[in-house]
Amino acid sequence: MSENFRCNCPITSALDILGDKWSLVVIKQMLFERKCTFKDFTESTESIATNILSARLKLLEHFDIIQKEKLPENKKTNIYVLTEKGLALTPTLIELTLWSNENVQEFHPDLNINQHLESAKDNKEAIYALVITEYKKYKHTILNN
Repeated sequence: MSENFRCNCPITSALDILGDKWSLVVIKQMLFERKCTFKDFTESTESIATNILSARLKLLEHFDIIQKEKLPENKKTNIYVLTEKGLALTPTLIELTLWSNENVQEFHPDLNINQHLESAKDNKEAIYALVITEYKKYKHTILNN
């Protein structure tokens, strides 16, 4: 996979990896919705096309944001889990959620805002740590069944 970065800017380079329409959606689904199989992603309400999903999963795996594993009880089924690099995006996703709640909801009143994330305003570091800890427990469970 070619690593064609547009320039040396850290923001632009991050967007070269995460700035498409789907990468953060996939990461969000893994972190908050506990999706981990190809089928899980294709059945989501976001309706990602299978060819796009395959490309995004490969890209995220290439940059060590996710890793592909096998289900312990079914070696035919691939599962995708967040790595430490992927989990490091937790504050960004929470901040984006809070920003959307404050700035997009007026245009999209039916936004489904997670009420637990609402409390992030009061103690962001604790919420980041809680989300990461809960994901790590989930990851351990699915990898060690």
